[in-house]
Amino acid sequence: MAKLKVAVLFGGVSGEHEISLISAYSVLTNMPKDMYDIICIGITKKGHWMYYPGEYENIKDGTWENDPDCSTAILSPDRVHKGIIVIGKDEVFLRKVDVVFPVFHGANGEDGSVQGLCQLAGLPFVGCDMTSSAVCMDKSLTHTVLDAAGIKTAKYVTLMRHSLGGMEDICDTVEKALSYPVYVKPSSAGSSVGVSRAANRDELKDGLKKAFAHGDKVVAEQEIIGKEVECAVLGNGKNIIASVPGQITTAEDFYDYDAKYKKNTSVLDIPAKISEEKMRELRETAKKAYMACGCGGMARVDFFVTENGIVLNEINTIPGFTPISMYPKLMENTGITYPALLDRLIQLAAEQTDVD
Repeated sequence: MAKLKVAVLFGGVSGEHEISLISAYSVLTNMPKDMYDIICIGITKKGHWMYYPGEYENIKDGTWENDPDCSTAILSPDRVHKGIIVIGKDEVFLRKVDVVFPVFHGANGEDGSVQGLCQLAGLPFVGCDMTSSAVCMDKSLTHTVLDAAGIKTAKYVTLMRHSLGGMEDICDTVEKALSYPVYVKPSSAGSSVGVSRAANRDELKDGLKKAFAHGDKVVAEQEIIGKEVECAVLGNGKNIIASVPGQITTAEDFYDYDAKYKKNTSVLDIPAKISEEKMRELRETAKKAYMACGCGGMARVDFFVTENGIVLNEINTIPGFTPISMYPKLMENTGITYPALLDRLIQLAAEQTDVD
């Protein structure tokens, strides 16, 4: 049987570009080579798409961009093409693709933009579709959908830069809705980029400036005190599995970008240090949230387990795939090895008979 042609997309125009490179390297080195014909497509921070035929090792440190054999690449939206148009030095040719595997984190890749392009092209792809990706990327929309589904989230307020007055008015809005401390977050950024904790008005102002630097919509949330527990979800339709939950204990004020990827001071406990009853409830709630947001393929669902119950924090539709990332670790502890997980994700994508 012929190998499936899988285009792995990485990099991208995002504040999480470097993490995407590390995730992509990990995915590529763990993907079963006897089953798939792999095509590497890297996107620079400036948005240049390139076909990369070189060694995987050069991806994780960003030196892949300097490979002289790189060529401009275009994922064609034309359904006749079904693939990548490569513009080389002396020729233009088409690389047919069976499945696209986006390994992006953050904006312009995890937010539904690339998923929409794949849907236009009629190409099956790993992970959530355009709509569910956009809903889960936008924290305000996630709150709205989960509230409607009866899933508890933190008390919050959505702030639009242009619909409010000056900084004092924005602070007034937050203080009327919430009590300190609060977390201030860009509405559409991943890996805790631009997130800060505010215990007073001055810190709130600093946090708002930091968050608004990443977009025109910001969400302020009431602080939740509890154990940070995550659950990996895998599958399409009714055939969904939720992993053994894992718990994160960080030495930092909160589990931000640096704590996740730079300082390596966090402790991961799999399974989480919660009761069997809470474990079952959390897994069922993860699946319920996954379905409510229309997710497919994969997602990581993050919770706070408090004395008063479970509170859902966020849903990540392209979770990290680095060697220290929770999603593959959780699945491995549920009995699915990293290579088997990648195989399953690709097969779930290939099962899509219609990507309209």
